[in-house]
Amino acid sequence: MAKNNLLNSNIWDEYSKKVQDAMNNPKNMGEITQDQANAMGCKLIVADFGAESCGDAVRLYWAVDPNTDIIKEAKFKSFGCGTAIASSDYMAELCRGKSVDEAVKITNLDVERAMRDDPDIPAVPPQKMHCSVMAYDVIKTAAAQYKGVNPEDFEDQIIVCECARISLGTIKEVIKLNDLKTVEEITQYTKAGAFCKSCIKPGGHEKREYYLVDILANTRAEMENERLKAIADAKIQGANLSEDLSFEELTIVKQLKAIEAVIDENVRPMLVADGGNLEILDIQNSDDGVNIDVYIRYLGACSGCGGAEGTLFAIQNILNETLSPKIRVLPV
Repeated sequence: MAKNNLLNSNIWDEYSKKVQDAMNNPKNMGEITQDQANAMGCKLIVADFGAESCGDAVRLYWAVDPNTDIIKEAKFKSFGCGTAIASSDYMAELCRGKSVDEAVKITNLDVERAMRDDPDIPAVPPQKMHCSVMAYDVIKTAAAQYKGVNPEDFEDQIIVCECARISLGTIKEVIKLNDLKTVEEITQYTKAGAFCKSCIKPGGHEKREYYLVDILANTRAEMENERLKAIADAKIQGANLSEDLSFEELTIVKQLKAIEAVIDENVRPMLVADGGNLEILDIQNSDDGVNIDVYIRYLGACSGCGGAEGTLFAIQNILNETLSPKIRVLPV
C-alpha cells in the first residue's frame, strides 16, 4: 500500500497545483441557459468539439454581447480525463472578458502556460500536453458559430499533424522549451505522429509540406544558432564591461545571461558529455555585500558525483576570470 501511495505521489508531482485544483474543483464548469443569456442581453453560443485522437470532448458556452462582441460569461462541460477538465476550465477563464476576435487568438500553448505554477515548468506531463489542443479548437468552433463562418477561416497556423491537430508553431515551441532531440520525444509531448504517422517523414500515405524529422532538424539548428549568438553577445558584453558597465553594475537579468553564456561555452558541453548538466537557480548579493553569490544545482550524472566539488571550483574560476572576481558559486 505504501508503495502504491509513493507511485501515485510521483505521478502527481508532474501536474502543477493549478491543474490539480482545477481537476477537483473547476471554477467554470457548468452551462449558460438561454434565459441567463437573455437576462445579460447576450447571444448564447454553444459549441462542441471532440478530439478523435483521445476520445475526449468539450462543450463551450459563451454569452456574447452583440453590441461589443465581448464574451461576458463563459462556461464549459468536459467529457474526458482530468487534464481535459483542467484545460477547459482555464480556457473558459481566458475567454471571459475578451472580444470574440481576441478569444480566437488564444492557443493551446496559452492555455497550458496559464496552468503553470512556475513559468518555466510545464503544467502537465508530456503524455498530457495534447489535452489543451481541444480547448484551442472549441474556441474556433464557437467563434465561427457566432460570426457565421467556418472554423477554418480562423486558422492562421500551419497544421502539421491533422490527427492530433498540432500546429507547426506548437511543435517548434515544445522542442525549444523541453530541449527535445528525437521525433519520439515530440510524439510523447504533443501526440503529433502518434496515429496515422504520415507526418513523421516522407513516404507516408500522403505527401506533406512539413514532416517532424525536418521540423526537428531545422529547430535544433535554430537553437544552436541562438546559443552561438548568445555566446557572441556575452563576449561582446564582456569586452565592453570596462568601457561601459562592470558586471556588478549590470541588472540581474543581464548578469544571468552573461553567466549562462560563459557556462554554455566553457562548462556545459563537458558536463553533458558525461551525462550531466547544471542549472542556475538564483543570483544574489552576499549578506556582507562583498560577493555575488550564484546558486546552481547539478543535474543528471553530476548530481551526487564525487568530483562535483572540484567542478564547482573550476566553474567559479572561469566566471571569476571572465566576468568578475566577486562571483562565488554555491551548490543547492
